[in-house]
Amino acid sequence: MAMNELLDNITWHTLSGPHADFSIGTATIRRYAPGFSPILASADTEAPDLAALAPFCQSGEHLYCADWSGVVSAGWQLEAESRMFRMVWAGELPEDAHAAGMAPLTAEHGEQALALAKLTQPGPFGPRTIELGDYLGCFADGRLVAMAGERMQAGRYREISGVCTHPDYQARGMARRLMLALIRRQMQRGETPFLHVMCDNTTAHGLYQRMGFEDYSEVPVRVISRL
Repeated sequence: MAMNELLDNITWHTLSGPHADFSIGTATIRRYAPGFSPILASADTEAPDLAALAPFCQSGEHLYCADWSGVVSAGWQLEAESRMFRMVWAGELPEDAHAAGMAPLTAEHGEQALALAKLTQPGPFGPRTIELGDYLGCFADGRLVAMAGERMQAGRYREISGVCTHPDYQARGMARRLMLALIRRQMQRGETPFLHVMCDNTTAHGLYQRMGFEDYSEVPVRVISRL
């Protein structure tokens, strides 16, 4: 499969491929299992079969979906709609630099990671999201104050996700150093890093461009719920 075909529906190729064991659904539409990031994807981005996914969702549960902007079928409600950039790494291999206080995140850090994500809203996040790949965090006095990790993957593409910093510790470069450490790991594994950033988040978008990411596409992103 061509690389651009993977990127054009990266969530589906993730949920139906490497993350099939972390997801539930059918042969044409899937979602991350409860506890992971509440994201769905469909093989057909023009007309996802939401009726087939309904048995795997709770009434009122909010689910995120990218790459689809068609009519929302009966039994579902559109809660929010926006756009985001899908960016792909085009830079050199980052230097091996250790960030002060940096450490791997494990299951024991799940509650702290979820609390930080709820506070800073880096995107859809669940208590088990850190199980989807390598997650790194910076700690201050034993408290998690910044993190970045890996989520979706398909082919050679691996997503950088969950990037956030506690408001009291921003503007110190923590998240950037965590991201560069992950990018270095990915490139050494022969992977190509990519990420998503909301189009209206001009500060983060500019930072990622300066780091070495390039825009691949601008895609719709929605939040829907089952009635």
